[in-house]
Amino acid sequence: MPLRARRRRHAALTAALALATAALLSAAPPASAADTWTEVGSDRADPLTESQGLTSVEVPVGSPNRYTGIGTIPLGVSSRGWNHVGDPDASSNGYYVEPYQADSGTAKMYRVQAPDGSWSEYVHTLSPGEALNNSWDAISPDGQWMLSGEYGTMTRFLVFPTPGVNASTSPTANLPQVATVNLDHAVRDVQGCDFSGPTTLLCSSDDPAGTLFGITKPLLQVDLSAAPNGTSDVSGHVTALRRLPLRSGCSGTFEAEGIDYDRRDGTLRVIVVSPGFCVLTDSKTYRFRKS
Repeated sequence: MPLRARRRRHAALTAALALATAALLSAAPPASAADTWTEVGSDRADPLTESQGLTSVEVPVGSPNRYTGIGTIPLGVSSRGWNHVGDPDASSNGYYVEPYQADSGTAKMYRVQAPDGSWSEYVHTLSPGEALNNSWDAISPDGQWMLSGEYGTMTRFLVFPTPGVNASTSPTANLPQVATVNLDHAVRDVQGCDFSGPTTLLCSSDDPAGTLFGITKPLLQVDLSAAPNGTSDVSGHVTALRRLPLRSGCSGTFEAEGIDYDRRDGTLRVIVVSPGFCVLTDSKTYRFRKS
């Protein structure tokens, strides 16, 4: 074979090999991220006071983690129809925010405790097409913006000015939605999200079907195209990292609940409620560390 022909054949084989390698890499599933967050322990979750959500509190120093459940809703709040509390969050300067919903109506509510201990309520009138449920809130690391999510199968998160922290908010005015996080992959039954960095969210999904990511009850990571700024929408790239632990002395349907990332020591916590009678005995807050 002439040298020129051999060179052409070598170049063609090299190109074909490169194309084949690229095709195999694109067709193969990504390297498993199941070990990104490794379980390092667990604590019993009380079904009345620790079954909906949790957050670590940085101010004042030495504060314990705070939990929500049906037993933490004040009578004066539930008597006005706000009978469900979701997964809360706290800003780095000491504002604590709980998300509330009612069985019916056209609004949702965020109950805020300031660093001085005083409480106030911020009501958001639903935007057109917005679901009534109010499962969680997540405050951006700069404290100014708060994300919140709707239950069900969704392709967005909502962005609000953080009530009590952002100077534009007032308990006497409607808390407006100011932007949207548009997700590149649908998510289902997200029960909590928390920022682990300026543009990274970790979320717990109670997805019972497993058709979106191939696993039920996944831990999700959402990488934002930019930090929320309240003036423009951002996109979010969704990745399923692993299945949350589902262990109990009872068989049946587990429920993945709230999530918290503690910036101080890098601990991730997720509540998983056990099925049946075991909701009383072995529901857990699982602890994870990045490996």
